Amino acid sequence: MRIASSMVDQIVAQARAEAPNECCGIVSSRDGRAVERFPARNARASPLAYDIDGADLRRIYDEIDERGLEVGIIYHSHTRSDPVPSQTDINLASPFFPDVVYLIVGVKDPERADVRAWHIKEQRVSEAPLEVEEG
Repeated sequence: MRIASSMVDQIVAQARAEAPNECCGIVSSRDGRAVERFPARNARASPLAYDIDGADLRRIYDEIDERGLEVGIIYHSHTRSDPVPSQTDINLASPFFPDVVYLIVGVKDPERADVRAWHIKEQRVSEAPLEVEEG
């Protein structure tokens, strides 16, 4: 997945602003390139887990569909741990989007965010390539 550095910066800013709770959202894509970020509310309002608010999820899916785009990235933050999928994250992975990239932003270090991308399919986790481009 290719993503603009400015979009990564926006996701990191959201993660920092919503800390100590985890943030979440979706990024639409076309042809392996991130197009638009859709921040969402964490229905759990928790520092340990996320659940994209149902109304936000429906609105985001509708907007992505109306624009002829795809769900490319589902993102959230880890405020206390490294940006590696937890068992909760693995259990939440959507079977409806087998090729989606799960982006996790680690913000436990106030000086430096750690951003990593993952594929989660059928309870198996592998690191996903993420190409951050200027812009």
